[in-house]
Amino acid sequence: MTRAPKLHCRREGEIRMSLEAIEKVTQIETENRERKAAAEAEAQKIVADAERDGLALLQQARSSAAESGKELLRQAEAKAAERAAEIDRAAQAEAAALRETAGEHLEEAVEFIVGRVVKH
Repeated sequence: MTRAPKLHCRREGEIRMSLEAIEKVTQIETENRERKAAAEAEAQKIVADAERDGLALLQQARSSAAESGKELLRQAEAKAAERAAEIDRAAQAEAAALRETAGEHLEEAVEFIVGRVVKH
């Protein structure tokens, strides 16, 4: 009879160790799941941050391109206005020269016309 309690104690110790081992494994599995969830959350945060930063950079590039386009358009308009002013000045000068030349020959033209009308 003394042997039975020893066997029982031995089994009780084994059971206790087995329960402790199961609890330890369960605890480690829980910790691993928590670490995995935390790592997944961190990875999602990194991806979300990268997407946000990428979109902000894209918006900045678009804005910069729009501003550059506006500046180029402003420069082209300024050059066009300057060229139009040059053409206008040249046309005004040519018109003045033509008026002057016409004025110089006006008297001759009148005499010619009057002479032809009188002769006929």
